[in-house]
Amino acid sequence: MTFHAAVLAAPLEPTPSPTLPAATQSSAAVVAQVSFANQDDLNRMAGDLDIWQVDHGTRRATMLLMPAQVQRLRAEGRTVTVDVQATARLAAWPVQAAAQPAEGGIPSFPCYRTVEETYATLAQLAVDHPDLVQPVTIGQSWQSVTTSGGAGYPIEGVVLTSQALPGPKPVFFLMAAIHARELTTAEAATRFAEQLVQGYGVDPDATWLLDHTAIHIAPQTNPDGRKKAESGLFWRKNINDSQSCFFDPNGVGIDLNRNSSFRWNQCTGFGCSSSDACSLTYRGPSAASEPEVQAVEAYMRAIFADQRGPLDSDTAPADASGVMVSLHSYAPLILYPWGWTQAPAPNADGLRTLGRKFGFYTGYDVCQSGAEGCLYMTDGTTDDFAYGELGVAAYTFELGSEFFQSCGVFESSIVSSTLDALTYAAKAARQPYVAPAGPEVISATVALTQVVSGQSVTLTVTADDTRR
Repeated sequence: MTFHAAVLAAPLEPTPSPTLPAATQSSAAVVAQVSFANQDDLNRMAGDLDIWQVDHGTRRATMLLMPAQVQRLRAEGRTVTVDVQATARLAAWPVQAAAQPAEGGIPSFPCYRTVEETYATLAQLAVDHPDLVQPVTIGQSWQSVTTSGGAGYPIEGVVLTSQALPGPKPVFFLMAAIHARELTTAEAATRFAEQLVQGYGVDPDATWLLDHTAIHIAPQTNPDGRKKAESGLFWRKNINDSQSCFFDPNGVGIDLNRNSSFRWNQCTGFGCSSSDACSLTYRGPSAASEPEVQAVEAYMRAIFADQRGPLDSDTAPADASGVMVSLHSYAPLILYPWGWTQAPAPNADGLRTLGRKFGFYTGYDVCQSGAEGCLYMTDGTTDDFAYGELGVAAYTFELGSEFFQSCGVFESSIVSSTLDALTYAAKAARQPYVAPAGPEVISATVALTQVVSGQSVTLTVTADDTRR
């Protein structure tokens, strides 16, 4: 499977980078394409480098590099080609954010709600639709539990389901923005909540889902980090500054998607996360050390039954229920476990089949994240935790083509297809390892407009078995 990165104007040769602003040459990060020899080589690079996109066809990876990293990679004999335009955009974002009037939305990106605006939307949905929306505080951020005076943000969410119909109901959990700089993700999750609630009683899918499914949505799972990104910084991690990253104040924090308790720091033979406190893939001092990760894991344990045994080879039963999706950017890809090993997960066939449904709606490639030719190996990830500990069908959606995606592209090319895929994910929550293997009903009509109880009717259904 081949993934195509953006074509760069600069030649692919190990020569000094094109002329850049002095600040970029001496101290600031650059966006570059770097050559890799094979999948194992890429996996090792991913442990301490900020890889954005991978093209297995050309064996080039797009990444963010500091000058010292550029020098080291070139000394290793790798081709490093700086993308001047992307680097210039990177340098311009903080300046644009500072100059943008605060009139709603993230500066320069008005289509994306801030943390405060996201939480206000969730709260208003609960006020306006108390029979469908229950607010929930999932946990606290690092700053909110370590700073006196209430600084920092809680992790707020909503549970969407009709209170008129009792459970138990299958569970779909949608989380977003665990990596702060991935702007599309929190907005997509928030719009999914709005679409379901506003469609109840009007749209058949929304009505059926809220009647028969419990949908849990946490749009901002790294709110402290997101506030950094809202200021124009390319912030990925949380803001834990206690881990000895002294020389780079913008390098502090723990990568929350390398800090989960399942298979933390356990990639065999590869550095799938970093022990360097300043690295963007720093895994933290211990498994689930961060309050954000503790909160998300505890929440998943509370809403999902444990349906898988303790061994890596244990299979979740065919009738297991529950789906978890973590929204990220960018690739674009649909990823499923395992990430920590190239070996397939015990439920690989079922995970792949449901993933291909998502791929149909989004147009994204679908693959096991740690497998040869997909992306690169990672350990301590949220989706590996959800599947590995609980047996839940778990996925990462990598949305779009940039971290700071333009509003035009988001509105025209990302949000609609993403919401369609999330709608299917919620439908599949009842039996995610079984239901997607069959045809999908795409239309249904009844000849009569009114039906008396006990009367026979003819239902005409069209089912499509090609959406996988």
